[in-house]
Amino acid sequence: MATILCIETATTNCSVALSVNGSVIALQEDNPSNTEGKKFSHAEKLHNYIDAVLKKDAITKSDIEAVAVSKGPGSYTGLRIGVSAAKGLCYSLDVPLISIPTMQSLAMQVEEDTTVITMLDARRMEVYSAVFNPSKEMIRETQAEIIDENSFEKYLSLGNVTFIGDGVTKFKEICNHPNAIFNEQALPSAREMAAIAEIKHKKNDTEDVAYFEPYYLKDFISN
Repeated sequence: MATILCIETATTNCSVALSVNGSVIALQEDNPSNTEGKKFSHAEKLHNYIDAVLKKDAITKSDIEAVAVSKGPGSYTGLRIGVSAAKGLCYSLDVPLISIPTMQSLAMQVEEDTTVITMLDARRMEVYSAVFNPSKEMIRETQAEIIDENSFEKYLSLGNVTFIGDGVTKFKEICNHPNAIFNEQALPSAREMAAIAEIKHKKNDTEDVAYFEPYYLKDFISN
């Protein structure tokens, strides 16, 4: 049974969870249901959120046995902040670092028995996307792609597909397929990282703290 601190900063949702044996016992995050006009505030909020989840269950930093961080893709700045914080904690506490694919934890939010396509906003009509089967196993790797009305047709032709993430709004505007289900309000959360992190911890599937870098997928482009 492991006590793991989970950190998610890949999007505008600054999210921190504390889990024991794969179950979340404390969660602190921005409201992910209202993303319009939101700005990144991770630098100001992240460490306060870490302190808040520890206080909720009277757990100290010395009780933490591992730190899990969302590895990307996502916001270049957000990922850097999250990974830097996670590394700092791992160094100071001498605990392992666990990386969680952002798309995998986002897909875990879907309860429907459908194919799942996760979408995070990139630039213009581009999104980061990945495809998962109903068991949340990845069946197409994460890609940065420009979407049009014919995108993902091969999956939609086979049955219902749930599109989830803040990149879904772009696709919803141009997709009229009857098999498409849209969840455009969802953002990655530390809540879904917990179960994945517990499995990886048991397998000793950890990262080299000194050399680990976020999975940016694309080079940084300033606005």
